[in-house]
Amino acid sequence: MRRYGPAVLLALVGTAILRVSLFSELYLRYVQAGLRPYLVVSGAALVLLAVAVAVVARGAAVHEAAGHEGGDAHEDDEDHAGHSHSDSHSHGPAGPRVAWFLTLPALALLLFPPPALGSYSAEREAAQRAAQGVGTFPALPSGNPVDLTLGEFGSRAVYDSDRSLKGRTVRLTGFVTRDGDGTWYVTRLLVSCCAADATTAKAEVRGVEAPPVDTWVTVTGTWRPEGEPGSTEAWPPVVDATSLRRVRQPDNPYEKR
Repeated sequence: MRRYGPAVLLALVGTAILRVSLFSELYLRYVQAGLRPYLVVSGAALVLLAVAVAVVARGAAVHEAAGHEGGDAHEDDEDHAGHSHSDSHSHGPAGPRVAWFLTLPALALLLFPPPALGSYSAEREAAQRAAQGVGTFPALPSGNPVDLTLGEFGSRAVYDSDRSLKGRTVRLTGFVTRDGDGTWYVTRLLVSCCAADATTAKAEVRGVEAPPVDTWVTVTGTWRPEGEPGSTEAWPPVVDATSLRRVRQPDNPYEKR
């Protein structure tokens, strides 16, 4: 069975990729939605490659078995050659049994896909944001409350010289993070390509009690200006909450940066 190890490993990895990309939305925990076709093609290619490797291994096994039968027919006449033949079998090309442990990570990905990044990742990102100049933003849609991403809310709160958020009721969805002093935030991770390049967008929430860390919530409230646009005092933005509702984690837990 050890000769089939590479085929099994390829099949497990390919099946795991297809599971998260073709048969579910779990791939959104790792990459942007636009990369789904590439994941599906990659997973299918690995499964097909696993089949090809298994076929080749099967052919080699049949050929070797035929060679064994031929060698056994001459054992009585050529005892020494028979011993050499036996020795060659005892030191065959099969790899070490420990190589099967390589299948464990692929099997774990197939059965237990890791969760989306959460508060642990958000809290360990340095408070560094891409340099942006203070300026004006397009007008917000009419009506209250207005649904905003955490990224858009933060950009307007910090860099909008026209203060387009002032007097508007906003609705923000994200997960809960905390500081050591008890301050809590509604937070979202922003990605450009995949989870590896994630950065943090967050808003400090005041006026309502914080749910447990990593709980997903929708916060409705109004922006509280802090500091001048573009200043360090303006970050992170603050929202005075009027209501809070716990929600399920969305299929895509990230915002596009």
